[in-house]
This record gives sequence, structure tokens and C-alpha cells, in this order.
Amino acid sequence: MATSNPLDILIMHDKWATNQILNACKPLAPEQFHRKFEMGQGSLHNTLLHMISAQRGWTDALSGREFRPLMDPVPPRPVDKLLKMHDEIADEFAATARKYSVDDLIKRVRGGKTYTFTRGAVITHVTTHGMHHRAQCLNMLRHVGVNPLPPNSVVEWTWLVDAQQ
Repeated sequence: MATSNPLDILIMHDKWATNQILNACKPLAPEQFHRKFEMGQGSLHNTLLHMISAQRGWTDALSGREFRPLMDPVPPRPVDKLLKMHDEIADEFAATARKYSVDDLIKRVRGGKTYTFTRGAVITHVTTHGMHHRAQCLNMLRHVGVNPLPPNSVVEWTWLVDAQQ
């Protein structure tokens, strides 16, 4: 039966879509994976690492624990390592997102200022942040010659994954 809960759709699609990008990067030569672009975080590697690191930071916020440090792009990580990191962090994010009411408030300190968010706003931000950067990654993949580009939209996820469950 297909999923209809928007929270589940956001969370499951986000993990699947980022994995589609990561898997599309597996056959790339290192110079393609690290090619500099005037978008995103400057390369496929750096943009994907930024996405993973941001999701980890917001998972820490949702959990009410201390933030783990942001991940530095140096040294570079191979795609398989990024895939493993992403799977672990996306699973942790999903479990944490589902653990509490989306209406609960959380606080996050950034730059010495405290901000208050609903958990629902954080979950929506994380998943739309991922979508924003995946669009940049799709453009980078196109520029390095990947054709066809990996499926990535919610509609494609619904056709390829959700409807098959």
C-alpha cells in the first residue's frame, strides 16, 4: 500500500533521492566527483558532504543533544563512505523525527542567538534543504556527462519505490 502520510513521504523520499545521487556518483572519476562548480558547495563531493553534515546537525537539534562538529571536506571521502554515512544519519534522522510530535518546540543556538522551531519546521527544512542541493547535484552530474540522470522527484519515488511496497 502506498504511503500517504506527508511526514513519511518527506523522510523516505529524502533518503532515497540522496542515495540516487550518491549512487550516480559511484562510476565517476575522482576529477569528476571533485570538479569545481560555481554552485552548491563547489563540487559534488562537497555538496553531498554538506547535506549529510547538515542533516546530522539538525538530528542533534531534534534530539536535544550537543552538536557534533560540522564535517570538513578535507580529507575527501570516497562515495562508498558517503553512502554509509548518509544511510546511518538518514536513519537516525528518521527515527528522531518520528519519535516526537511535530508540534513540539526545540531551541537551537547559532551565532550566540537562540532560535525556536517546531519539530515539523525542522523536518521540512531538512528535507527541502536536501532537495535544493540535490537539484544542484543533478546539474553537476549533467555537466560531467551523466546521462540519464538518476530519478529524484517525489513522483519518481512514488512510481519506483512507494507504489511497489
